[in-house]
Amino acid sequence: MAFSLFGNKRLKEGLQATSQSFLQRIGKAVAGKSTVDDQVLDNLEEALISADVGVNTTLKIIDRLQQRVARDKYLGTDELNRMLKEEITALLSAGTSTTPPFELPVKPYVILVVGVNGVGKTTTIGKLAAQFSNRGYRVLLGAADTFRAAAVDQLTIWGNRLNIPVVSRGMHADPSAVAFDAVQEGLKQQADVVIIDTAGRLHTKVNLMNELSKIRRSVQKVLPDAPHEVLLVLDGSTGQNAVHQAREFTRATQVNALAITKLDGTARGGVVIGICDEFRLPVKYIGVGEKAEDLQAFDAASFVDSLFEPAA
Repeated sequence: MAFSLFGNKRLKEGLQATSQSFLQRIGKAVAGKSTVDDQVLDNLEEALISADVGVNTTLKIIDRLQQRVARDKYLGTDELNRMLKEEITALLSAGTSTTPPFELPVKPYVILVVGVNGVGKTTTIGKLAAQFSNRGYRVLLGAADTFRAAAVDQLTIWGNRLNIPVVSRGMHADPSAVAFDAVQEGLKQQADVVIIDTAGRLHTKVNLMNELSKIRRSVQKVLPDAPHEVLLVLDGSTGQNAVHQAREFTRATQVNALAITKLDGTARGGVVIGICDEFRLPVKYIGVGEKAEDLQAFDAASFVDSLFEPAA
């Protein structure tokens, strides 16, 4: 899915801190060198790990670059950026989504949103709802994060602001009952998309797995093939902690899409590369600002361009 010119500009602005840090590290890796040799690759390895790309993904990138250098011989450092862009783009493109962002293959399309508290989960739901609504879809929200009163209130505020119905039973209600009601109400109101918020606790893996499994079973009592999407929201500014969260949630439930938030104002955007590589899950959305439109459809080529070509 291609970005608009506005989207590209906003993306570059949002990734500016990451891009500047990334390019500085690469610049240091090749300083004083005219050809790509073992020293350059060692320096680049250190630069990528420092950029939160992750050790395993970095080693994979370096190995591929070593193969290309051995094959082509005497590659200049001026070609390193091009090769690095190609390898990173290939890694980011590995996990492909069967459902493009903001498109609905079935109706109602049920999205179950998971993630720990504080990553911007409920705000991401609000932004998603706004964008689906702006595209002419009928949206319904389910407030199944009943562990925090603030989450229920926050989702209700988004619903009121956007004139979108919110199914809620208040704090301490059974999350699976709320999810059941939300899908049932979505069918009744002929909604195009039902987005369900869930509690963001990593208290124990067993409890998390049980709770999410129960929600899934409740939803399937109404719609057997739902949820169609389990969207894991991660905070990109937390670097490798986001990788840990992804590991826990992919073990606990059948995550099939990612949204990575808070990439604006952080130099840790390289973590997107490592997450894509390790989990082979499509990043569908990235957050690069506060506005609803700053939650953008992810495009690997545009993301990599923005890393290597900072905003003017």
